[in-house]
Amino acid sequence: MWRRRSTAYADGVDEPAGDAPDPVGVGPYPGGPAAWPDDPRYDRDLLANGDRRNVIDAYRYWTMDAIVENLDSRRHGFDVAIENWQHDLNIGSIVRTANAFLAGTVHIVGRRRWNKRGAMVTDRYQHVVHHDTIADLAAWAKATHRPIVAVDNVEGSLDVTEFQFPPDAVLLFGQEGPGLSAEAIDAADATVGIRQYGSTRSINAAAAAAIVMHAWITQHAR
Repeated sequence: MWRRRSTAYADGVDEPAGDAPDPVGVGPYPGGPAAWPDDPRYDRDLLANGDRRNVIDAYRYWTMDAIVENLDSRRHGFDVAIENWQHDLNIGSIVRTANAFLAGTVHIVGRRRWNKRGAMVTDRYQHVVHHDTIADLAAWAKATHRPIVAVDNVEGSLDVTEFQFPPDAVLLFGQEGPGLSAEAIDAADATVGIRQYGSTRSINAAAAAAIVMHAWITQHAR
């Protein structure tokens, strides 16, 4: 279901917005402290003051640690890896999509710092690790027996709609514009591309990541 844009950021800080809709979330728990759930997963401050975070209703008033623990109990088998050589603004959006599709871990390759604005605080609920180089990512993947599937429209790419994704694939995405580095393509066990029909040379990196993650989901999601 499509949802209208909220006037509140995911971390609960309200955004100025004239006639915008009411903030997402809920107010203080109905009934006051006497009615609070007797459950350690619930955060007493949120129960008292309300929960304006960008989380699904099932997690309202839960502590962040309790949410992450529950997510960890049912994460999917794929990981996401992103090259970060140019401080791409799309990285945050890709992390947010990885959270939406319940990826195992997001691997940032290259610069340790990345633009988190697009993540809308979802990185707090998503495991994120860093690798200095593609060689480091490839070594980790080999040691853990994880196949790397690169995503780029290059010569020899397999059509993403026809490709059978490994259940434990590491989906590797590049930067907006240049795409994946030659080293990343060489390190991959397979490369998939997204068929396009218009005049533009490429589609937005975050949009491409969403398409590919959803392709994995359609094949393997429980």
